[in-house]
Amino acid sequence: MTSPADVAGAAEVAGAADVFGRARAADVADAAGTDDVACATDATNVVDTAGVADMADAAGVAGAAGAPVAEFATGLQTTRVHRTPEGRYTWWHGPGPLRPDPLAAPLAAYVPRHTPGARLAVPRPRAAGLAHLADGAHSAAAWLRDPRPQARTLVAHALAAAGRALRTLHTTPAPVAAATPPALARLRAYLTADPAAKPGGAAVHRLREDVVRAWGPARLERLRSWCHGLAEPCRDAVLVHGFASLGALVPPARPAPVALLTGEDLGAARPELDLGWLLGDLAELAWSAPAPAGSADLSGALLDGYGPDADRAWAARAAVVRIAAHQRDFAAYCGWSDELPAYTAFIADLIDEEGRRAVPGAPS
Repeated sequence: MTSPADVAGAAEVAGAADVFGRARAADVADAAGTDDVACATDATNVVDTAGVADMADAAGVAGAAGAPVAEFATGLQTTRVHRTPEGRYTWWHGPGPLRPDPLAAPLAAYVPRHTPGARLAVPRPRAAGLAHLADGAHSAAAWLRDPRPQARTLVAHALAAAGRALRTLHTTPAPVAAATPPALARLRAYLTADPAAKPGGAAVHRLREDVVRAWGPARLERLRSWCHGLAEPCRDAVLVHGFASLGALVPPARPAPVALLTGEDLGAARPELDLGWLLGDLAELAWSAPAPAGSADLSGALLDGYGPDADRAWAARAAVVRIAAHQRDFAAYCGWSDELPAYTAFIADLIDEEGRRAVPGAPS
């Protein structure tokens, strides 16, 4: 089970390891030093998404052709990345074999057109899927497989940019049509399923038996309550990205905005859901592949970019929810892995500590 990425991103990370030496994105980080990486990302400080999206996206999406530079799939989603004639990249997401319906992004029109930091790259429909335009061919999840310190610095800048953009997104009240984001809804259904049922196939049923036995009723109820609190907050819900993950965050291969691929998972929830999704990815990565001492503080970069108003206790709980959702979705869309029981034990520890290790400064 590949840890740093979302379900789609997990396959990407696995397939991208041999690409880095030849990647176009290495133009940013190759023999350059950390300062060069920082310069390449300085363009993300303020982005006019209206100008970028309206004038360039349609042409870029239409212009992508030829063999993909990257391609990966799970039962949930297929992703293909194509280079456009202008040197940008189209990220096409389509349904996987276990997802018969075409992808859609009905709430994309509510996404703010002007964001500081990252560009919220909303898609255009294409061939039963959705096509996003970005300035990089590799996600932050894939970049974190690169051992060079410059790559981690690049991701830190991308996370700070994502934090600023998410803060702006979260000023949008949830539209009446907005529902619980799909990944959170899947986890809630899984946690409340009849124990005799077999939700999601044999691997999910086997996993659920394992977590029920290992976590016990108290931990399960705590996780259910966090899902409920994220999906049905006491205060007004806001428009959330719904799957703000390392696999959806695309650093640029040239001086250009960071892209956060946004659309099909938009929904209504507490704003900390989006922070927790990224923080959960980072906590999972730190557990499975600890970074060398002195590496860039990725969680701190995200939270600093977002600003001081985030409820860090809820962000920590959301990080645990994200890792549990990743485990469930991996079983559902990739099948059983002998690494899944280790995740069960890891998540049990996170539930006990309310996710505090995922969030710098979370209350004890």
